[in-house]
Amino acid sequence: MKQLMTLTVCILTFIGFSQNERIDDLTVKLAYQEADSTKVDLSLMLIDELYAVKDFDKALLYVNQTAKLSEKLNYTKGLAESTYYRALIYTQRNDYFNAIDNYDKSRKYYLQISDTLGIAKVSNSIGLIEIKRGNYSVGLQNSLSAIDIFEKQNLFDELSTAYNNLAEAYFKTNQIDKAIDFNFKALDVRKKIDDPTGIITSTKNIADLYALRKEHRKAIEYYENVLEMLNPTKDKNLRGEILPKLGNQYLEFKEYDKASVYLVEGLKYNRKQNNEEGVLLSLNAIGNLNLQKRKVKLAEIQLNEAYNIAQKIDNKPALLENYKLHVALDSTRGYFQNAFFWQNKYYDLKDKLSKIDQPTFITDTNPIDLFNSNPIEDEIENFEGEENKNKTIKTWLHNPLVLYGALAATAILLTLLLLNYLKNKKYRETIVEQREKLKQEHIRSEAILEQAHHLEEVNQVKDKLFSIVSHDLKDSISSIKAFLDLLKEDSISKEEFRELIPELSENANNASSLLFNLLNWSKSQMQNLEPNPELFNIQEVFHTKMALVEQKVEDKRIVLIDESQRDFAYADKSMIEIVIQNLITNAVKFSRTGDVITVSNQNVDGKVLICVEDTGVGISEENIKKLFNANKNFTTVGTKNEKGTGLGLTIAKDLVELNNGRIWVESTVNVGSKFFIELPKSAPKA
Repeated sequence: MKQLMTLTVCILTFIGFSQNERIDDLTVKLAYQEADSTKVDLSLMLIDELYAVKDFDKALLYVNQTAKLSEKLNYTKGLAESTYYRALIYTQRNDYFNAIDNYDKSRKYYLQISDTLGIAKVSNSIGLIEIKRGNYSVGLQNSLSAIDIFEKQNLFDELSTAYNNLAEAYFKTNQIDKAIDFNFKALDVRKKIDDPTGIITSTKNIADLYALRKEHRKAIEYYENVLEMLNPTKDKNLRGEILPKLGNQYLEFKEYDKASVYLVEGLKYNRKQNNEEGVLLSLNAIGNLNLQKRKVKLAEIQLNEAYNIAQKIDNKPALLENYKLHVALDSTRGYFQNAFFWQNKYYDLKDKLSKIDQPTFITDTNPIDLFNSNPIEDEIENFEGEENKNKTIKTWLHNPLVLYGALAATAILLTLLLLNYLKNKKYRETIVEQREKLKQEHIRSEAILEQAHHLEEVNQVKDKLFSIVSHDLKDSISSIKAFLDLLKEDSISKEEFRELIPELSENANNASSLLFNLLNWSKSQMQNLEPNPELFNIQEVFHTKMALVEQKVEDKRIVLIDESQRDFAYADKSMIEIVIQNLITNAVKFSRTGDVITVSNQNVDGKVLICVEDTGVGISEENIKKLFNANKNFTTVGTKNEKGTGLGLTIAKDLVELNNGRIWVESTVNVGSKFFIELPKSAPKA
């Protein structure tokens, strides 16, 4: 690494030295050159080198000397080039009026010598400066007129700038399709001239435009391309910007795992770089992610932090997004008064932003004729025409009758305007009042929809509970009652009853397991379960739960292997005990005589990985998709006809995710199954 850095420094030093050597060489040659056109050409080469190293003061000094000599020699090309460089220097100094004045002069000189390329360079530079100032129509006309010449002569450096100017102007005027087209053209040219910075900029612009057009898959593709090209040392802020944007695009498809990876990485990265803009983008996006996953407390913390940062750095677009997410958050929690407060702030800020820098939307822009028109001269002629017109008007003002008539007309007009103003004021007040009512109705409608959605979910839970209670639980309890009635009525002997005790015990176990799973599942669905995380020993939980199934394991003659080790996880111990009990019980349920069950745990990437493995009947690929979904009502009998609710793994998934973990399965039919749980080893850091 040190060698690479040393080599880089040497190369940069050599380049700088070479450039300075060339400037010195040109300066010496210029001093001994006679005052002719060759001296002008040498001076222009020196000005170009000084402009490249941004020594604008010295470059301007040589520009003035070169212009004087060119004028003395009547060397029009020298006048055109020197005046053009003067305009470029004024552009760098943000001196718009002097820049435009010199661009206009240089274009006249280029026209005199019919220098097509020079005229195109001037037009492209004017296009750039006008687009930066917000004069998009003039900027587009100039850049479009220059492009034809650049394309014919394969001037890729100039084309790169021109295409980029046009892409920016079309974006600013909300012509997204054209902006995308010209960004692609700029990207193609920048690849040809091997411009890494330009390639990254164009690729990022394309991704941003696709995101704006809601073509999220394409946006993801180009954001990922940008990430691959970024320099870890030079492009830190850009990486911090791209990561949350990429996570946001995955969030549009509800691909929460991928979105979470990029958003969490983006948040950590931007915090490390002290990049408040990046932290703000990341927090808004992660808050949205947790809101969609119904983790409202975590979402509230993140959105509140994002709100404070947005106000601090005055990022209004991000603040607008934060207001919108706060509306959704408080609507979800049922805090409708708060939601209405955020809704008002959202619409107020949205109205303000829509009025700031609102560009004129150009629908059709044609390139100007570079050889037969001069927009700047046209403006001057229009101004002179206005002056002449004003002189004519002044002569009319000396007539008293005209003056008195004008005063009377003005008085009448003012009266009409006042009446119109009072009428419009009343209308505006009515409109504002109606708008407020509409906003309130909109909030109420959203609240009602949210409540309806919640009630539908609760209804599904109720239906599931009634279904299980009316069938599985009823069967188990009815069977137990039937046995007891037979014994009470002396319908069976004690010997016959003893023979039926194993079946009676099995029914009691089924009923107990059903109640255990039903209570936990219904709590998790009603969102009443709150984790209470702590550090606990995984091996102890395994030993406790394995003891509960010893009799079953012995009855089915299953081999139970303990490969667990002393290690700690950070989660709610009682919840994880429920999960592990379900997994071990399932392994026993679906194992045959002679099958092997193995429990184990290990450290993987700083997390605890728990595994319950069996060599039982296995699960088909089709059934794996139904395992963790309570709505599928999926359950199968065990190898000895053991019954289940179909809720055990649904509960396991809910409880694991409440503890910031994940659960998955790998299985092959008639080979066996492996259930994995991944849990954190310590508390999350933010």
